[in-house]
Amino acid sequence: MAAPTESYAGKIQRKLLKKQRVIEAASGRQKADLVLKNATYVCVFSNQLRTCDIAVANGLIVGLGEYDGAREIDMTGKIVCPGFIDAHIHLESSLVSPREFARATLPHGTTTVITDPHEITNVMGTDGIDYMFQATEGLPIDVRFMLPSCVPATPMDESGANLDYRAIDSFYDYPRVQGLAEMMNAYGIIHNDAEVVSKIVASQAHHKKIDGHAPGLVGKDLDAYVAAGVYSDHECSTKEDALEKLYRGQFIMVREGTAARNLEALAPLLTPQYAERCMFCTDDKHPSDLLEKGHIDYIVKQAINVYGVDPIVAVKVACHHAARYFLLNNRGAIAPGYLADFAVIDNFKDFNVEMVFKKGELYYDHGELKDFAAPQIEEYLDQRAHDTFHVRHLVEDDFRDQRQRGVIGMVPGEIVTTDNGYADHVDLEKDILKIAVIERHKNTNHIGLGYIQGYGLKSGAVATSISHDSHNIIVVGTNSRDMAFAANRIAENHGGIVVVENEQVRGEVVLEIAGIMSDRPLLDVNRELEAAKDAAFRLGVSRGIDPFMTLSFMALPVIPSLRITTRGVIDVITQQYI
Repeated sequence: MAAPTESYAGKIQRKLLKKQRVIEAASGRQKADLVLKNATYVCVFSNQLRTCDIAVANGLIVGLGEYDGAREIDMTGKIVCPGFIDAHIHLESSLVSPREFARATLPHGTTTVITDPHEITNVMGTDGIDYMFQATEGLPIDVRFMLPSCVPATPMDESGANLDYRAIDSFYDYPRVQGLAEMMNAYGIIHNDAEVVSKIVASQAHHKKIDGHAPGLVGKDLDAYVAAGVYSDHECSTKEDALEKLYRGQFIMVREGTAARNLEALAPLLTPQYAERCMFCTDDKHPSDLLEKGHIDYIVKQAINVYGVDPIVAVKVACHHAARYFLLNNRGAIAPGYLADFAVIDNFKDFNVEMVFKKGELYYDHGELKDFAAPQIEEYLDQRAHDTFHVRHLVEDDFRDQRQRGVIGMVPGEIVTTDNGYADHVDLEKDILKIAVIERHKNTNHIGLGYIQGYGLKSGAVATSISHDSHNIIVVGTNSRDMAFAANRIAENHGGIVVVENEQVRGEVVLEIAGIMSDRPLLDVNRELEAAKDAAFRLGVSRGIDPFMTLSFMALPVIPSLRITTRGVIDVITQQYI
């Protein structure tokens, strides 16, 4: 028998009791649940450090002054920061479940993330959105959502679904939805594509934010993009690009992730003149970076110690500005009525996170992480996520081709590419390799062929089902036989990464959740991933790139200049096949 639904009056009564408890604790008439004694904290409103007791009740900060608590923790010599916020991330890029992601980032002081689940949505359609909502429910990191705007990224691509504004409209009513995620199809907006622009109109009708994605957009094209209603951008790779967008009122997300690192270029913005319009994000973060460097705390530390950013400014960019932008009005500050989300550090120079509180509960304490259960996912969604490959067995002839094809030129340290002309065969001396994308969602038998220069592979093949954003199988190789073997191996594993030589597996990572995430612990996935990277490097892949993440972006037809899709090499600027 279903539990009775709480009446409106009952809900008000329950919330009234909680509110009265907060007022009693704030007034000092009752003890607080928790008091951080002698706490030196970052006051984001006055841009200074202040020292007092911080009182917490019912998961909220209730007072700043002198308080008694049922539990008291002395903070003498420490600095208490508001919990950090990642303004834009795809949780799927961690290659593990949301619970494992939370286990990796919570110790670094991250208490809120804004995720765009367009990776899994491109595979599973709206089922992917529901999967991620269920997989993040109740985690000690608050996961907020921006709804995918580009499924697929452009009409030139083939994904597991094709979602217009109607398909996602009902999700705006979900309480954790903040708006519409990165509008990557800048071409569609600028050229007034009704289907693309209607997504912006629908989001605005729900009074939600719209994030941007427009690398290198300038002049009247940029004016049109911003005028359409796009409020932010995380794709700025130069100060000049960022300023052009900031002058037009956009908020700048300073990105420092695994595939793209823009902090060095954009650090000059982190001054009193511009910082109010800036926030930090990672976009994509691989396991090794999470384990070895950290998360938002790493960006703050680099900003302070490498680029000389004022520590108070850096901390505000790491929490307060994102909270204001996304209208998360009870986060990003230490003040009465705000969530008791704290990252306690030793000092600004070393910036070691020693303790992390979420809603007043101590989850991380000097190396010890409190365990928490994985959220429950309904059986249908779980089974659907583990059965997403629909592609026939591939043979060597599928990758043989004598026609001239476009050559994608890789740029070291970047995900942008150059147009390197044409080729009709593999040329190892010139570092020209064959590259292919195999449609894997609907068994269409579409295989796009082309060439790539700058990857460095000397033998064998590398394949992955992480190929942004449609996540078809992408494979690069020195010969057709190994390319076919590698692609088939990906399908047999229901997704992942594989390095092959002479039809022998040299390294692999199984990613059985939609072909982009693993059910296993982060440490295990990272160990396999690093071993696969080593195997790729031994086969000649250039040391200056990430063999898999960089490769995965070669299929994203919204980043200049050339990309490859299931139908061949495309010129992103003209949206034409070459």
